Amino acid sequence: QVQLVESGGGLVQAGGSLRLSCAPSGSVFIINAMGWYRQAPGKQRELVATIMRDGSRNYADSVKGRFTISRDNIKNTMYLQMNSLKPEDTARYYCGAKRYGVGQYDYWGQGTQVTVSS
Repeated sequence: QVQLVESGGGLVQAGGSLRLSCAPSGSVFIINAMGWYRQAPGKQRELVATIMRDGSRNYADSVKGRFTISRDNIKNTMYLQMNSLKPEDTARYYCGAKRYGVGQYDYWGQGTQVTVSS
């Protein structure tokens, strides 16, 4: 089992920055990929960014050039640096993890709220 705990959300003005953190615990050796997803009220959960164990990254088009996903292997923590935030980035952000050999993310954190005011 894997547990994920997010932190770092909050309220920020448009154009501002936030950094989200996700700290996995438990059987972290089974994790092949981690990522950030977000869900706004009335909308489906959508991909924001993912990072594989080999370091390869993937971003949604809407955040390319503004958000950066990274991980600290010593602290065993994943980050999402969000710059030039827009009101449309307002959502609850979830940290997810995917095991080796599994096609979908099956571990999730409780989420952290990001609100961007105009």
